Amino acid sequence: MKGLFLDAVDDLATVFKKVVRPTDPKVDVQEKGEIKPDELPAMLAGYDFILDDHTQLPTDTIRHCAGLKHVIFLGTGARSYMNPEDLAELGVTVHIIKGYGDTAVAEHSIALMWAAARGLARMDRGMREGNWLRTEGMELTGKTLGLVGYGGIGAEVARIAHGSGMRVLAWNRTPRRSPWAQFVDLDTLLAESHVLSLHLLLNDETRGFLNAERIAKLRKGAILVNTARAGVTDEAAIMAALRSGHLRHAALDVFDTEPLPAGHPFTTLENVTLSAHSAFRTPEASENLIRRALDIAGTLQD
Repeated sequence: MKGLFLDAVDDLATVFKKVVRPTDPKVDVQEKGEIKPDELPAMLAGYDFILDDHTQLPTDTIRHCAGLKHVIFLGTGARSYMNPEDLAELGVTVHIIKGYGDTAVAEHSIALMWAAARGLARMDRGMREGNWLRTEGMELTGKTLGLVGYGGIGAEVARIAHGSGMRVLAWNRTPRRSPWAQFVDLDTLLAESHVLSLHLLLNDETRGFLNAERIAKLRKGAILVNTARAGVTDEAAIMAALRSGHLRHAALDVFDTEPLPAGHPFTTLENVTLSAHSAFRTPEASENLIRRALDIAGTLQD
């Protein structure tokens, strides 16, 4: 089995060199950031599997990559870049990697929550422009954090938030138990949360999950944090709630269009804190991710 690391940018090539072992399958590393679909058939010729960080893999294009049998997607959000079911019909199995960055994403979620509560981004922008802008923040000790989705990341967020003195409510599509969170129905969670943090995988059932109707059920003045996928929300509904004041603040790491275009409405709203889809980006998480991808590659069969 021979593989290609399709898009080893943002220091991932360096991470690969650090964690690869002599016993791993042969993987060529390509440091190319943007790959157009029509480049893929020639690029993938002779490879049995690929590691894919962020490259779009349209079904109609992969149909012409006859030798490809496996895609190891570096993360959990493969559906944002390909259709796993359609690829399976072509004989291409899509593998995802869970849990590699639970702590990294959870810590980023907590950081966004605190930054939003205290207006740090707005003060930082103002001071860089020469304005002494003092904002009145929200104390989070004793406040209620609602977690929508309770996998590994949600559990880590709950642990940290509980330890900092917050009341933690959680809703999950399948039953869970936790020493750090109380599980309630979704309407109760929305009504009682001062902060709502999203931790859902994106699939057909969760796409557009946080829509205008559910945002309206939130406590007025709540903070929204999203480090999951933009597709689980309705961005237009979020912007409307921010403008009306129903949402106090949104702290977002993921967007429908990435990179976020200059002049996007989110960049014009003062009550928004933005980060560049980087919640998972720590050296520890990156090393876990690439090592686990290579472990998967070692199990593949022709």
